[in-house]
Amino acid sequence: MFTTDQRARVRERVLELARGDARISGGAVTGSAAVEAEDRWSDIDLSFGVVDDVEPEAVLDDWTEKLGGELGVLHHWDLRSGPTIYRVYLLPGGLELDIAVTAAGQFGARGPKFKLLFGQGVERAATPPPAAGDLIGMGWLSSLDARKAIERGRPWAAEYWIGSVRDQALALACLRLGEPPAYARGIDRLPAEVAAPYEEALVRSLDPAELRRALAASSELFVAEVNEVDPELAQRLMPPLAVAPAS
Repeated sequence: MFTTDQRARVRERVLELARGDARISGGAVTGSAAVEAEDRWSDIDLSFGVVDDVEPEAVLDDWTEKLGGELGVLHHWDLRSGPTIYRVYLLPGGLELDIAVTAAGQFGARGPKFKLLFGQGVERAATPPPAAGDLIGMGWLSSLDARKAIERGRPWAAEYWIGSVRDQALALACLRLGEPPAYARGIDRLPAEVAAPYEEALVRSLDPAELRRALAASSELFVAEVNEVDPELAQRLMPPLAVAPAS
């Protein structure tokens, strides 16, 4: 497992590389380190602006070539979100390094976990949380797909979709209580009385009767969260999401 000293050295090496690159307009630390909440398990999150006449991906490619052998990169992949490319690196010891690049004209904070270290950033609108309607839509869709999978004798697919029903319900609970709903970031902050019932929604085996039980529990919790947002919609969703007992 990586040490905190190793993490600090990797972060400083990337910042050193960025400060010496004329194509970089600004650099920031993001994630938990930006708000002094870094712990033993935190990864490295860095974000950089790239001058407008340079392709951001070209900067990432150059840096990957330079850092690959030096840091012992085991694998990397890209995630694109709007104008930003996140290159995610796996380093020895399980250390994750995330480097984000954005054109300078769009480089700036979109939330509180952004601390500018050098150069310039622009004012950007905060990233909105997911819409409740989208979570609701994905929830009922997942419930229907879970039931189909059970009836078709596809237990692993059923387990996947039951988990999705539970995830959408928990995201709705986070949204309702002011916790971050994305990527399960707020779930462990939910009050115990809110989170505890979801233990009953966990799938304990791939037996059809157990899958139906877990789906019924997940769907009931999901509809209860919908009821907090839109009681009339919750009433409409109850009949199609009802799970019949095993025959």
